[in-house]
Amino acid sequence: MNKQRKNGLFWLTLVIFCLTGQVAWTVENMYFNVYIYKMFHASAEAISAMVSASAIAATVTTLLIGALSDKIGKRKIFICGGYILWGISIWSFALIRMDVINALFPAAVSAASVGVSLVIIMDCVMTFFGSTANDACFNAWLTDVTDEANRGKVEGINAMMPLVSILVVFGGFMSFDLNLEQSWVTIFNIIGIVVTAIGVAGIFLIQDPEVKTEGNQSYFGNIFYGFRPSVVRDNKMLYFTLIALAVFNISIQVFMPYLILYYTVTLGMDNYVLIFAPAILVAAIFTALYGKVYDQKGFGFAIVPTLVLLMLGYVGLYFFRATAPVFIASLLMMCGFLGTGAMLGAQVRTHTPENKSGMFQGLRIVAQVLIPGIIGPAIGAKVLANADTIINDDGTTSFIPNANIFLVALIVALFVWIVLIPLYKKEKVNAE
Repeated sequence: MNKQRKNGLFWLTLVIFCLTGQVAWTVENMYFNVYIYKMFHASAEAISAMVSASAIAATVTTLLIGALSDKIGKRKIFICGGYILWGISIWSFALIRMDVINALFPAAVSAASVGVSLVIIMDCVMTFFGSTANDACFNAWLTDVTDEANRGKVEGINAMMPLVSILVVFGGFMSFDLNLEQSWVTIFNIIGIVVTAIGVAGIFLIQDPEVKTEGNQSYFGNIFYGFRPSVVRDNKMLYFTLIALAVFNISIQVFMPYLILYYTVTLGMDNYVLIFAPAILVAAIFTALYGKVYDQKGFGFAIVPTLVLLMLGYVGLYFFRATAPVFIASLLMMCGFLGTGAMLGAQVRTHTPENKSGMFQGLRIVAQVLIPGIIGPAIGAKVLANADTIINDDGTTSFIPNANIFLVALIVALFVWIVLIPLYKKEKVNAE
């Protein structure tokens, strides 16, 4: 695999699959919230429930499929097959429309409520395929084919893709009127086709790493391997990193499900794509370059500036309303968000036991998705429980997100520093 790492095929595969996967997750994590808000007038509680259900589906899937890929020593079949089915499941959202719902459920009291329920159910189905392909097996593949010499650089590219995907999705669909049903049909058709096509391309691009299966336990033993007390004792730094990752992502999930709604509904920035595209691009470049700091200076040095940037961004978003300062605050937040995620992600890979990366992907998802996906949006929904509302054209009401979500996100982020203390001490001991 060293040869693949040195040639262009590896980097091409890395960029294509990272970007495509994140485009699909962006549509789910940010656009689904807008979708059910605009098409079915979903409440903050409904959005929180959707995020939580998806987080649970992602975690269970990653635990089961990650352990299975370790057991059989294969990644490619799950990555390619998962991407193909992932794309098909995204396309299926084009069928969740009011006319289809009214035809299938003519006796329904509220077609909008049925629509919200269908979206949540299909979101979990889509997440199963996405987590199989991306969370469980592609991430295990990345761990298998990287080492301490290039892990920060690779993780920097991997971590910048969420913002690049936002740029791609927002830029690609900025001309669409998201109040129109047909716009959503087109969006789901395009993303579904692209993700499926990448799955097919992976058959020719991805090279399976050599994963040793000797000594592997039973399949169910592999699933729960990372939860054993003895494994925790032997890999303390990995688990401290996972705790820090969980707290960090709780902070992110307090506001992220409501971010686009905050820009468009609260601040009235209809042209937010044009305003924030430069911020997204700068943050993505920053993260890609900043990964080298981890490789050269280590985790303890690299994590501090990114966390400071994140918290400064929160402060700015809480206090400012005008376009220019909100742009600057968003840039700081985005750089801190991706940079901190990259540093923690690289640290997780560094402390993951060799030949057991698939087993530990489930634990990573527990920290990165499950715990934050349940706690973060619930905190955000609680903060917005008494938010102001607007009356829609059909007489229903929708909530207006307020800046308090950034204040609470800042408070949660303060706890990341506490969790990092054992990691600093360990790194200091190793340096001596």
